[in-house]
Amino acid sequence: MTRRIAPSILAADFGRLREQVREVVDAGAQVIHVDIMDGHFVPALSMGPQAVAGLRDFDVILDVHLMIERPERHIAAFASAGASNIIVHVEATPHVHFAVQAIHEAGCTAGVALTPSTPVEALAEIRGELWSALCMTVNPGWGGQAFIPASLDKIRRLRALIGPDVELEVDGGIDRETAGPCAQAGANLFVAGTSVFGSGDPGAAFREVAAAAGCS
Repeated sequence: MTRRIAPSILAADFGRLREQVREVVDAGAQVIHVDIMDGHFVPALSMGPQAVAGLRDFDVILDVHLMIERPERHIAAFASAGASNIIVHVEATPHVHFAVQAIHEAGCTAGVALTPSTPVEALAEIRGELWSALCMTVNPGWGGQAFIPASLDKIRRLRALIGPDVELEVDGGIDRETAGPCAQAGANLFVAGTSVFGSGDPGAAFREVAAAAGCS
């Protein structure tokens, strides 16, 4: 599958958000990752549908990661705001299949995310409905964490479970050192926040991570 970097705006300078997104898009970004956090499912509180709406005019996939409790209640708002792919956490709702159905009915593709302690088998009954499976390679809710080395084996097992046609996202501690091993393990979509937007030159940082991941 095509390998792509998905810069995460959670690490961007919100005073210059559109400018920084333009820098990475001009550098080749085709996917922009938007982390939504509610202060309940994860400790931090981030942004809402307005952040998605503010980027909908960019010609990119808006990959919206809902780190929120009962995400099915908010899917319509994010779809209306311009989300392309909406990711829900298997740990955040007792009704993952219902949430995925709601995403499809709202006109978006669907993804399901797993925290580090959740086994890959949690996606066994839903894999046929997914555009993406997201493997958290840090604990969700805090930027700038170190990559969990045991994630590499989990990525291999997740790729074996979902097959070759589902995007396998990795999110957490992705940089020039970790992107390559994740690619070798089977990941093809790399969420990179601090390593891209934490740089003084996000465009150049994007290209460095893309090269490390073997993106074409």
